[in-house]
Amino acid sequence: MQISTAESVVMEVMWRDGPCYAEQIVSEVTASRDWTAATVKTLLNRLLNKGAVQAERIGRRYLYTPVLNRDDYITQESQGLLDRLFDGQVAPLVSYFSEQQKLNQKDIAELKRLIGKLDDSE
Repeated sequence: MQISTAESVVMEVMWRDGPCYAEQIVSEVTASRDWTAATVKTLLNRLLNKGAVQAERIGRRYLYTPVLNRDDYITQESQGLLDRLFDGQVAPLVSYFSEQQKLNQKDIAELKRLIGKLDDSE
């Protein structure tokens, strides 16, 4: 399932807060973005049509619940990035960031820790 960057902003609210009424989502998104309520509702409808969320009518309101799991979305997007830009390989991605001096000491330490963990599991 493909969702746009704008749709992912709406999804983040539900992933963080759980099921939400439309007005909760509108309130949170418009507080951090220069978007109108109509824009947010359009994005909610797109997500509903894609099956990324489900809506339950409660009285005159709709309660939106994410169907798309955040971890599944991250996996899909990460793999897509690797496939599009780095031929599916992680090492060239890390190399690119190191060459662009985008890795700080904390990042490097974390990468070393992860590599050590991988080495230990072999």
